[in-house]
Amino acid sequence: MAASQVFEYPVVVYPHHTDYAGIVWHGTYIVWMEEARVAYLRSHHINFADWVAAGVDLPVVDLSLRYRQSLSMGMTATIKTWLESRRGVRLTWQYDIQDAATGQSCVLGTVVLATVDPKSRKIVRRLPDALQKALDRLL
Repeated sequence: MAASQVFEYPVVVYPHHTDYAGIVWHGTYIVWMEEARVAYLRSHHINFADWVAAGVDLPVVDLSLRYRQSLSMGMTATIKTWLESRRGVRLTWQYDIQDAATGQSCVLGTVVLATVDPKSRKIVRRLPDALQKALDRLL
C-alpha cells in the first residue's frame, strides 16, 4: 500500500522537554510522536475515543527511534508523520522530527500499533465498518 499524506505537527522545545543541559530528553520525542499521530487522525475526523468506544484499542507493539541530531530548549521542531501501511492487524506510522529552522532530520521513528479488544486484550482481526472506512481514507 502507498503511504498516506504527510502531516506536519509543530512543537516548541520548552524547559520541561529537556534534560539538565537543555537538550531534549529522549522520551519527549515519543510523546511528540503520539501527539502528532492523534492530531493527524483528528484532522481527518477520527478520534481515538471513537476507536475505544467501538471496542478497538491500539497499543504500541513495536517502536524504534534513530537519533541523528539533538534539539535544544527554545528551538522549534516539526514532527512529520504518515501512516505507511496496514498489514493485517498492524498499523505502521513513520516519523521524521525535524529542526523547523533548517529542515534537518533530528530523529527518525517508526511506531507499529496493533488492533486489540480493550476488554479481552485479544487481537481484533476485522475492524468495525466505520473504523475500516476511516482507515481506508488515510491510505
